[in-house]
Amino acid sequence: MSQTYLTTKGLSMVLPYSEWTIRNQLKDSVLLEGIHYFRPFGGRKILYIWEKIEEDMMKGISSLAIPMANGGICHG
Repeated sequence: MSQTYLTTKGLSMVLPYSEWTIRNQLKDSVLLEGIHYFRPFGGRKILYIWEKIEEDMMKGISSLAIPMANGGICHG
């Protein structure tokens, strides 16, 4: 299984977020180390796994879903 690895700059080119937003607001809150990104060879460089990010973005998409304030979804 082949995976696509992106730097922060590369990820900002496919998502509508700036590099700053990815680094300071999404990383470690929405994008989690070990799931969405990793640090190869224990270094400082971060590589994002595009397929994992895309999979999580598509979860819960439904035409009848109503987002709730607590982060849940109402299927009503």
